[in-house]
Amino acid sequence: MTTGAYAQIHSSSASDPAAFWSKAAEVVDWIKKPTIVLDDSRPPFYRWFADGTLNTCYNALDRHVINGRGDQVAVYYESPVTGNSAQYSYAQLLEKVAKFAGVLTSLGVTKGDRVVIYMPMVPEAMIAMLACARIGAIHSVVFGGFAPAELAARIEDATPKVIVAASCGIEPNRVIPYKPFLDQAVERSTHKPDHVVMLQREQLPAEMGERDLDFTELMASDAIEPAECVEVAATDPLYILYTSGTTGKPKGIVRDNGGHAVAMAWSLPNLYGVGAGETFWAASDVGWVVGHSYIVYSPLLAGATTVMFEGKPVGTPDAAAFWRVIEKCKVASLFTAPTAFRAIKKEDPNAELLKGHDISSMRRLFLAGERLDPDTYHWAREILGVPVIDNWWQTETGWPIATNPVGVEELPVKPGSPSVPTPGYDVQVLDEKGEQVPAGTEGSIAIKLPMPPGTLPTLWQDDARYVSSYLSAYEGYYLTGDGGYIDEDGYVYVMGRTDDVLNVAGHRLSTGAIEAALAGHPQVAECAVIGVADQMKGQVPRAFVVVKSGVDVGDPAVADKLKSELVQRVRDEVGAVAALKMVDVVMALPKTRSGKILRKTMRQIADGQEAQVPSTIEDASVLDRLRPVLRPGQGSVE
Repeated sequence: MTTGAYAQIHSSSASDPAAFWSKAAEVVDWIKKPTIVLDDSRPPFYRWFADGTLNTCYNALDRHVINGRGDQVAVYYESPVTGNSAQYSYAQLLEKVAKFAGVLTSLGVTKGDRVVIYMPMVPEAMIAMLACARIGAIHSVVFGGFAPAELAARIEDATPKVIVAASCGIEPNRVIPYKPFLDQAVERSTHKPDHVVMLQREQLPAEMGERDLDFTELMASDAIEPAECVEVAATDPLYILYTSGTTGKPKGIVRDNGGHAVAMAWSLPNLYGVGAGETFWAASDVGWVVGHSYIVYSPLLAGATTVMFEGKPVGTPDAAAFWRVIEKCKVASLFTAPTAFRAIKKEDPNAELLKGHDISSMRRLFLAGERLDPDTYHWAREILGVPVIDNWWQTETGWPIATNPVGVEELPVKPGSPSVPTPGYDVQVLDEKGEQVPAGTEGSIAIKLPMPPGTLPTLWQDDARYVSSYLSAYEGYYLTGDGGYIDEDGYVYVMGRTDDVLNVAGHRLSTGAIEAALAGHPQVAECAVIGVADQMKGQVPRAFVVVKSGVDVGDPAVADKLKSELVQRVRDEVGAVAALKMVDVVMALPKTRSGKILRKTMRQIADGQEAQVPSTIEDASVLDRLRPVLRPGQGSVE
């Protein structure tokens, strides 16, 4: 373990968290400076900066314009899928955000109301998010690739007064119409929004309905005045971001205003080593937590420049897409998922396309969202010639649990580890009894409460589920759901999920949602979905279905037709992001005597690992018959 600056700062964050975060909170402009830094009066519900008030949008935009950064570029928009580029200074972005905040106000949106945002990677998505923050409304961004069922579940839970959407999303080879998805979702939901504000994109304009209003027309209206910032409590919600649970409805992760602003403003310089006036590019999507934290809020709160990229690492038009943006926008640090670099490596293994680009501005590459395999680490390190830094965190935490805190102290890198616990996080590895295990011993990775500012205080209108999902396994601890170990130097190693949530190219997807789509097919009796290791995407789903009696899957034409229909059902119900291509029809599924399907055992066999077969298995012969099917390369539907 280091004995330098990192060790000192982590120690002080652990020994006196209130003093540590009180000092860190000085990076935020408060309307009412908090005197209660940590409210621990109602464990396990801890609240940071409990009596403070502020406005997040003011901290992200207004104060920078007031302090002389008005002409600095706030955001670069690069869209190789449309051929468009744009840039907005802090002053220009503030003008647009204040105007759209006025639009929302004119539609009856007030402090505490919810606004669902269903948009691709366009500047208007960021404008809508910041406009909500400006007036104290709570935004809930839904990834533009999600299908009607997933969108409907979020509308049902968040009950938005207004939905802000785009008419379509654009992929390298196709245009995805959003409006039909949205209309179906609203129809499915018992909650109906008062209005839908639609950004019409020229690639596929939407047919407007009774509740629909045109984004561009509203922004051009002289009758609508720009809105000023509204004072909110530090503990008031800033946003809800839904994440897949293993069963049932999605979980609405709540992020508060005060703790979030402090964590975001503090983390960019201290964890990522990027300061005001520099360009930080998180190549993610605003629909995911990385997009919330490190495309929108953290760079702007820190006075940096951010990048919105509507494209892919390959195919838009080639594997030099990232290098073009880094060169053009003078990116100091890039943050993306290992999947992106695996895709670039596959297309351009010798990095020939890098040779024509000047990426000398780039100091570091940060990778997160899934486990960083050593091959990808070494390849990226070799071609870029800069440090490649893994970091590990979750939608729930909102910012890294473990990383190499380069702004505090750049530590030696250990391939396969996201390095050390972030200041503010007391990370421990526990056994089944909740006891800490020795260094190098695998167990469940947990975080001792209270967690630092910026992490989830609860789930949206569901305190009981927050406790049962995260806090009930070990008293006084947040359960990450990941297994792993901490070595003798204090480096964390994350070995994989301990539940049944898939991680497909950095996107967390519920096996339950995919199984629900499959089970809805009239010929399917039961099914199981597991995530199996994939060289490109980290994990991909594999589906195993048992058909109802009378269905003749012995006929290859019938079996192929069924598999194709199941793949399409998942695409329609969950979205293309699920990437289901592999479906196998089997005679039976292995279960415990209590009826629990042995997904973990199936996953281990599929990945070529030594399978752990529980003693409670009902019929071991079912698993034996399944072994040849589970081996990779079988049952693919392309």
